[in-house]
Amino acid sequence: MDDQHGAEEVAAKLRTALEMFGLGESIMRQKLRRTYPNASEAEIEAKVWAWLSERPGAEHGDAPGRRRDLVR
Repeated sequence: MDDQHGAEEVAAKLRTALEMFGLGESIMRQKLRRTYPNASEAEIEAKVWAWLSERPGAEHGDAPGRRRDLVR
């Protein structure tokens, strides 16, 4: 596999991952609007941010294993 093909494959996988993230966020917004029909858009947005940053099992990211600092 040449470098160009490899870069295109990586880019395609990243696009797919970002699309899936966006879809998941949209689904959660819909769920929150159904659960809290009287909530303002600001309240829904706050709930989405809370879900993104505090959902169980993802406090330190979505990767399995122990958290570790990256040294560059």
